[in-house]
Amino acid sequence: MIEQLRVKPGERVKLADWATDETFGWEKEEAKAELPRVLERLAELQSRLFAEEKRGLLVVLQAMDAAGKDGTIRSVFTGVNPAGVEVTNFGVPTSTELAHDYLWRVHAAVPAKGLIGVFNRSHYEDVLVVRVKNFVTKARWSKRYSHIRAFEQQLVDEGTTVIKIYLHVSKEEQALRLQDRIDDPAERWKFRLGDLEDRKLWPKYMAAYEDAFAETSTKQAPWFIVPADRKWSRNLAIANLLVKTLETMDPQLPPPEEGIEGLKVV
Repeated sequence: MIEQLRVKPGERVKLADWATDETFGWEKEEAKAELPRVLERLAELQSRLFAEEKRGLLVVLQAMDAAGKDGTIRSVFTGVNPAGVEVTNFGVPTSTELAHDYLWRVHAAVPAKGLIGVFNRSHYEDVLVVRVKNFVTKARWSKRYSHIRAFEQQLVDEGTTVIKIYLHVSKEEQALRLQDRIDDPAERWKFRLGDLEDRKLWPKYMAAYEDAFAETSTKQAPWFIVPADRKWSRNLAIANLLVKTLETMDPQLPPPEEGIEGLKVV
């Protein structure tokens, strides 16, 4: 299943050809029952990573509005040690951030050794929204793909594993979720009128994502496209992806201090 989601280096993805409602053969109740078991394994591996304190894991989440980035973080990271996970939300850059290069604020949020860092949006906004809305010229944003590849390679070389996840939601499902936000007083704060303007730019966003995948999905820092129309299959797929990633990293508990074995506390 995981290899099915991976964007191979240099692959030209056509998002219209990737299913947004794939369930990988799972039934809803089966998947919901399986998720706690996978999350238990995730918590065990995260605890080992935290104790080892030699490497970090960076998880980049990108998606269109209402695809479920916040829901994914709540559902998948429940049960892990909160001291070992840092979530960074990248919104509109502040004046201080704009006074620096676009990677400045991102590099500062990279997880330290032993931690899992989750980016809710990321440096990819600088080849997505800035491109779609013409905030900078093509001559400028097109150079950023090589910057990003080099940046992520540096992280990998210095001990941070990088995986990037695109939550692939359909335009029809997004409409339902945005309408739910409008209709529910408790959820209405999440909605902004700009969401409707972004929907009009859907084809441009899809083209920008497709180029970003082709330019920046590498063996060392791959992209994974996760179907996101069904929250229950989305959560289980991402939980399995994180477990597989950490199992490959295989963090080890540090050896105990000498003289502890057989010690009695009185």
